Amino acid sequence: MLIDTHAHLDGPEFKEDLNSVLSRAKQANIEKILIPAINLEGMTNLLNICKEHEDYLIPMIGLHPEEVKEDYKSQLNKLHEILVGNKNDTSHKQQFCAIGEVGLDYYWDDTYKSQQIEAFEQQIQWAIEFNLPLMIHVRNAHHDLIDLMEKYRKYNLRGVFHCFSGTAEEARQLLSFPNFMLGIGGVVTFKKSTLPEVLKQEVPLSRIVLETDAPYLAPVPHRGKRNESSFIVSTATRLSEIYECEIDNIATQTKKNTQKCLL
Repeated sequence: MLIDTHAHLDGPEFKEDLNSVLSRAKQANIEKILIPAINLEGMTNLLNICKEHEDYLIPMIGLHPEEVKEDYKSQLNKLHEILVGNKNDTSHKQQFCAIGEVGLDYYWDDTYKSQQIEAFEQQIQWAIEFNLPLMIHVRNAHHDLIDLMEKYRKYNLRGVFHCFSGTAEEARQLLSFPNFMLGIGGVVTFKKSTLPEVLKQEVPLSRIVLETDAPYLAPVPHRGKRNESSFIVSTATRLSEIYECEIDNIATQTKKNTQKCLL
């Protein structure tokens, strides 16, 4: 059984056929799917979908770095209120599995760079306050990420560096945080990707989890299509080639890794 640790199935891309998408995922032996949050506006829909498919879809809560705008402090305050209420409500199973998707992203625009850093740091503090893992997004901001994570190394934070596709040196730096995994998705199947070599050189199978980032980054042979959780089988297959083992070994170890850092 496989676990998709990162899929935006609450997005508009899945509004018309979510049940079919979930049916295909179950047929592909996907045991659970973790749903990251993006902003305050989407939380109601995210929680409704996860409640409707309780025990299969598991929610996160957080403010994505690309969503950090003028109103970020107000959003963070209200998200924190939801987090407090969720922790205190033991009447249902919809407990958040992680603070995410959070982090730093300067790829398109670094206008709110300082605000992104402040928002990320505040959400790291939530992870400490609520003893929750982090689902971390980073793009064009690796050095700032490492600097910020170093400040909190003594707290033994845990979680996932989502959608890793970096260099061997970046992998070494991220893996120096012992309770974190690298999230590996469809990029590893791309023809020109350098990720397979980086994984072979620097990343043991015990330090990765599977993800799709659906609807984005569909793996070969589905590249260019809307990504969905069932496609994670293609990623697992490619990893079995890289690590020279059976796909069952990939499933068993990545599930164990997910349970260690997220569930």
